[in-house]
Amino acid sequence: MLLFSGVCLFAQGTNVGPNITKAFISHGADKPKAGKDTVIESDTSKENKEPRYFYLSANTDVFVNARGGVAKRFSPAVEFGRTYGIFDIGLATGRTNSLSSGSDTTRYIEFRPTINIFSKGRFAEALCLGGGYLFKAKQGLMTEICNSINFNISETVAVAVTQGYYFFDGTNSSRSTQYMGFAFTYNFLHPHSVNKQRKKAAIVSDN
Repeated sequence: MLLFSGVCLFAQGTNVGPNITKAFISHGADKPKAGKDTVIESDTSKENKEPRYFYLSANTDVFVNARGGVAKRFSPAVEFGRTYGIFDIGLATGRTNSLSSGSDTTRYIEFRPTINIFSKGRFAEALCLGGGYLFKAKQGLMTEICNSINFNISETVAVAVTQGYYFFDGTNSSRSTQYMGFAFTYNFLHPHSVNKQRKKAAIVSDN
């Protein structure tokens, strides 16, 4: 009788090991891999999806409420900066017109932060708030507010129609003027880079 009980216990015991092994394997298969989820979460974060790159823009503005010929109303500028997703930080230099009157110069330098307030595919609308200094001018303090409609021809080239106002302040007087113009931008993106792929995804997306 004791021998029979031992045989039965041994027979049942032969199933215990495989059952425990199966349960352990099943439990391990359902458990997520620790490191892998962290990497996926980091790669798919909103911040890391934003393209970041340097850019160079050429602005050709014309004052629309000023007297005089083209030389007096034409205001060229060049801006160099860096893009952080929908936000640009740039430094611009240019002239308020193509003429100088005595010691009152027309050359300026300006800090220009810009934010894209709307985008749809290749089109975007941007708002700029700038501040700068007009060298040796009677109204040396310069501020700017502008908006633009941008079109991305490709990942690296974009054009824009711009409209805005300059405000010039001095010790004894101040004035403002309105302008309209065009901007041509080149984005410094390396071929086959992640930032270029993100830029392409942003301009072809319908979301």
